[in-house]
Amino acid sequence: MDSAPEIRSFVALGDSFTEGMSDFLPDGTYRGWADLLAQRLAARRAGFQYANLAVRGKLMRQIAEEQVPAGAAMDADLVTLVGGLNDVLRPRCDMAEVCGLLEESVARLAPACRRLVLMRSPGRRGPVLERYRGRMEALFSFIDTLAARYGAHVVDLYASRALGDPRLWADDRLHLTTEGHQRVAEAVWQHLGHEPAFDWDTPLPLTAPGSWVARRGADLRFAREHLLPWVGRRLTGRSSGDGRAGAQFSAELGRAFWVTPADHTDPGPVTDWRRVGH
Repeated sequence: MDSAPEIRSFVALGDSFTEGMSDFLPDGTYRGWADLLAQRLAARRAGFQYANLAVRGKLMRQIAEEQVPAGAAMDADLVTLVGGLNDVLRPRCDMAEVCGLLEESVARLAPACRRLVLMRSPGRRGPVLERYRGRMEALFSFIDTLAARYGAHVVDLYASRALGDPRLWADDRLHLTTEGHQRVAEAVWQHLGHEPAFDWDTPLPLTAPGSWVARRGADLRFAREHLLPWVGRRLTGRSSGDGRAGAQFSAELGRAFWVTPADHTDPGPVTDWRRVGH
């Protein structure tokens, strides 16, 4: 076993990337890199506790106001915070406001946990990335500055050779596939000082591109099933996260709660873990 510092508790904050879209379990629920990381950490320590407060579609202000206070109150060993990309990918974005909210969040979380991990999010190669690359890189540069200022850690997924590959992105072209989430979990695992299970940044094997007809068909399905609904939500001021709370956040009680495996030697999916104290 490796000699990485022991982690007894983990809180994950953010948007759909941390919620786990589109890493589907057989019952239709999402898993994602944060749950995968929690499972591996739980296998190392009995009584490990976890809370994923991330919600799809959330902007940086919503994360700062709804998730950060709850996460800071939990006194966790490890906190991950990934936010701001939903703001950056909108047609209009106040970068000064986003960076200010991010710094407020980091300043609140850093003293309230033993290790705070930030990320330079992965970017899917293609025209969308090129259109917003300047904003993304400005956000990531500021994240580096915050990490140095507050003693946080940064996992750089943006520089990944593999995670930009469209084959590691779901049909909606916004979220990683199951393999993509597995690679992110491994990247964070290694950043925490654990022994590698595999090289998370190994490029996928080269394959011949699909036919022109197949590629245009995929473009039409994407536009019909994902792009048009996304545009509709933007025009009506709605979000995919409206009315949702994080997996381990009780809207009724107005606070977060921990979950833990019944058996730390075989933690199983986080969706099967029991609520602490219940």
